[in-house]
Amino acid sequence: MYRPAEVDRQEPHDRDEVYFVASGFGIFVNGRDQHPFRSGDMLFVPAGVVHRFEDFSDDFCTWVVFYGPEGGEHP
Repeated sequence: MYRPAEVDRQEPHDRDEVYFVASGFGIFVNGRDQHPFRSGDMLFVPAGVVHRFEDFSDDFCTWVVFYGPEGGEHP
């Protein structure tokens, strides 16, 4: 489980990852894109991509799953 306090200070990761939002809402920055999110959403981030949660509610909490090889899966 991941629950940032006030500011999400993540750095890019070396594996692909998926977030399953357990509670709360906010804005998800994924590379150059920004998406609103809420409880029940699933979010994907390719390896090496800058990402973070912004303007999230106090109850925001998400499951995080890292998977695949270093550098991410390639088509």
